[in-house]
Amino acid sequence: MRALALAAQSPIEREPLRLEHRPIPEPGPGEIRVRVAACGVCRTDLHIVEGDLPLVRSPIVPGHQVVGEVEGRGPGAARFAAGERVGIAWLRRTCGACAYCTSARENLCEQAEFTGYHADGGFADYAVVPEAFAYRIPTVFTDAEAAPLLCAGIVGYRALKRSGVPPGGRLGIYGFGASAHVTLQVARARGCEVFVCTRQASHRELARRLGATWAGDIREPMPVKTDGTIVFAPVGDLVPLALRNLARGGTLALAGIYMTPVPALEYERDLFYERSIRSVTANTRADGEELLAEAARIPIRPETTTFPLEEANRALQLLKRGAFAGAGVLLTGASSRVSSPHLL
Repeated sequence: MRALALAAQSPIEREPLRLEHRPIPEPGPGEIRVRVAACGVCRTDLHIVEGDLPLVRSPIVPGHQVVGEVEGRGPGAARFAAGERVGIAWLRRTCGACAYCTSARENLCEQAEFTGYHADGGFADYAVVPEAFAYRIPTVFTDAEAAPLLCAGIVGYRALKRSGVPPGGRLGIYGFGASAHVTLQVARARGCEVFVCTRQASHRELARRLGATWAGDIREPMPVKTDGTIVFAPVGDLVPLALRNLARGGTLALAGIYMTPVPALEYERDLFYERSIRSVTANTRADGEELLAEAARIPIRPETTTFPLEEANRALQLLKRGAFAGAGVLLTGASSRVSSPHLL
């Protein structure tokens, strides 16, 4: 099979992902083998490739927004039938026994493992995952549409919950990539007004097209105070700016796995009147199931730019530059779902 592997971290412009030909992996006990059709490209992949996150395994195949069909089952694996379409997300394994796992907070498990980080991910023709951490994919989505829901969608969904914005409330968003453009659609379906700050004019245009009440440049003040705000951009300098745009009692959710240093905050200006800050760490499987169900009901329509599997380096280069709006998705050529059912 083909796989794009990272042996040493380097700027993505140097194209550090190398195409390799490997044996097809065998699933172990309780695992399934998935023939990959589509895999989203995520800023977390870029952080791993470029060294913002430590390299915990080398070589590693990135990719953690995987959609494909079950083609093999290891001993004891019976949750999915052969040929069933499934998704693989960032959260790959937890201990299942610690205080976090037994209190619906498995995303905080200290022994958690992640796809494309601790184990090979979906920048390949095949991927293996514990069946307990795979998701059934709603039929309303094509493979390319479903892929970004498996991280961008799930993490954005958790960030929206952490922001505390009620249905019909006002949500602020900083940065408008894959996660934000899915989150905006969920918020709009709940009757929220959404205010977006982002650098790229094409991203602002997409935000308006998806129903944003207002979209401005990243440093522009929002026209109203928001009930909650999410910072998707990995830029610590945005934290005090976002706090100043919060209404009294509002919450700022920081959605990135990595962020540049946050500058000093002033208590009265930035935090007083019960403004609060919450980080977002990965997701629980319950988050994933809830997001996929709500996304199918709406239905969410991810904006995708697709690339052949071999062009993973180029896709990440364009992601870094903000050169496409919405989500980037790698296609292996194995997809059987290239059109939405309502378009057939």
